[in-house]
Amino acid sequence: MKSTRSMVLVSSDPISKERGSDLVFDNLQQEIDAFGLNEEISLTKVGDVGRHDALPLVIVYPEATIYGPVKPDDVRFLVEEHLLKGRIAQELQASSKELTGKIAWVHARKGTLPAEQRIVLQRAGIIDPENIEEYIVNDGYLALGKVLSEITPKQLIEEIKNSGLRGRGGAGFPTGLKWSFVAGSPGKKKYVICNADESEPGTFKDRLILEGDPHSIIEAMAIAGYAVGADEGFIYIRGEYVLAQERLRKAILQAHEYGMLGKNIFNSNFSFDIHVHSGAGAYICGEETALIESIEGKRGEPRPRPPFPTTHGLWGKPTLVNNVETLANIPPIVRNGAKWYRSIGTPSSPGTKVYTILGNVNVTGLIEVPMGITLREVITIYAKGMKNNISFKVAQTGGSSGSIIPASLQDTPMDFDSFKNAGVALGSGALLICDENTCVVDLAKVLQNFFRKESCSKCNPCRIGNERAFQILENISQGTGTLEDLDDLALISKYMTEMSNCGLGQTAGTPVHDILNHFRAEVEAHIRLKVCPSGVCPMSGKRI
Repeated sequence: MKSTRSMVLVSSDPISKERGSDLVFDNLQQEIDAFGLNEEISLTKVGDVGRHDALPLVIVYPEATIYGPVKPDDVRFLVEEHLLKGRIAQELQASSKELTGKIAWVHARKGTLPAEQRIVLQRAGIIDPENIEEYIVNDGYLALGKVLSEITPKQLIEEIKNSGLRGRGGAGFPTGLKWSFVAGSPGKKKYVICNADESEPGTFKDRLILEGDPHSIIEAMAIAGYAVGADEGFIYIRGEYVLAQERLRKAILQAHEYGMLGKNIFNSNFSFDIHVHSGAGAYICGEETALIESIEGKRGEPRPRPPFPTTHGLWGKPTLVNNVETLANIPPIVRNGAKWYRSIGTPSSPGTKVYTILGNVNVTGLIEVPMGITLREVITIYAKGMKNNISFKVAQTGGSSGSIIPASLQDTPMDFDSFKNAGVALGSGALLICDENTCVVDLAKVLQNFFRKESCSKCNPCRIGNERAFQILENISQGTGTLEDLDDLALISKYMTEMSNCGLGQTAGTPVHDILNHFRAEVEAHIRLKVCPSGVCPMSGKRI
């Protein structure tokens, strides 16, 4: 199969539609098929892109060429000239106004088309995950050998710091800095924990890494243990991941047989061993201190912090807790260097990110792309556009605890700082893509229902706040809500974020905060007009 080389966007706002953009789109599809370019060209519709004087617009990307106004009869010439022969169809180009506003992103990305770049998934699907020799042939355990023979723990931590790697579990905390905290904590006994309790709905990226390349995590944990002074590690894995557990246990046995785990690895003074611990299905155990409690045989409840696991973790000892995807980046960084890693992604968020794509799109699945890609690019290039050509409305990042992203932010670079500056969060990497038929009240209600059931109920803000927020959203969806309820929702969200004991409660208010911030008019329509604009909620079977 040929890879996508160009992305063609057709404006589909009301003015464009009135001027024939739907027929332009249909003709483009026919001509692309006729010339045999359907596997090379990604075609999709986009909402309001500005330039009303030139509508309908056709944007060819990554060349950043804007054509408009384009008539249905112009399409064959445009496809033959630009997409087939590679020449600008100058007769159809939009007037040379400065590219600003809603189409500035096209110019910013000119000359590049975001492509998959596999770092953590480089071997997944290529090698036999149950054969250590295939892993070794493909640079496996080379990084571990390098650090044990050439690099001191202090130098290794500095290299990870210099790489700019940030935690891929959702928080984005600098990995090298966390390692330095554990390394600097006093005590002879220390632990490394791999957090593989991937319980965020819609997230399955860690599962693919574990199933497809289990030795990469074993090697990474050994490297981390060497860096922080630990001789023992635990992989806390979601109980439902049976195949991943089987492959991990087999990989650990093989690593022992080949001398990659155990005593005096590579004839050095470093010894390290790993145990697999299966979780029992509690969402709360994805939080690192609840996870530690669970390994110790206790009920999975978060601990008060401080002290933090870096000084008082598993059985009171300094403990390093890293996510699966975070650890999978370690061997490539060691092999290729921090400078190489920083050449990928954005300055503040180097490297790649693994995303799972779900929802109202034509193609779902998993991708690994450089940090800084946009939602528009993910939907258009990798998801092959919205299903049934219904406009994109909202996306949720990072599973239930992620942000609800409106269409107005779909051109914001997807990295930790850009999203933070926009008032949203990147999360763990699950992208739930929703079209115009999605009701934000219903979406928030479903998420709030999840949180109220998964809360461990240890702290009042989370236990009471989630229940009360769900009840208010239920009333709004039934047509019995009031405007005062919106003030209560805002306060509940604020107090849960500021006062909850752990990340579950601190992020449980995010859906409520986001719908009030970005979709307040739609929420108020449920209250003032007693209708659901999307025709989803029980109060209304019609739209307005």
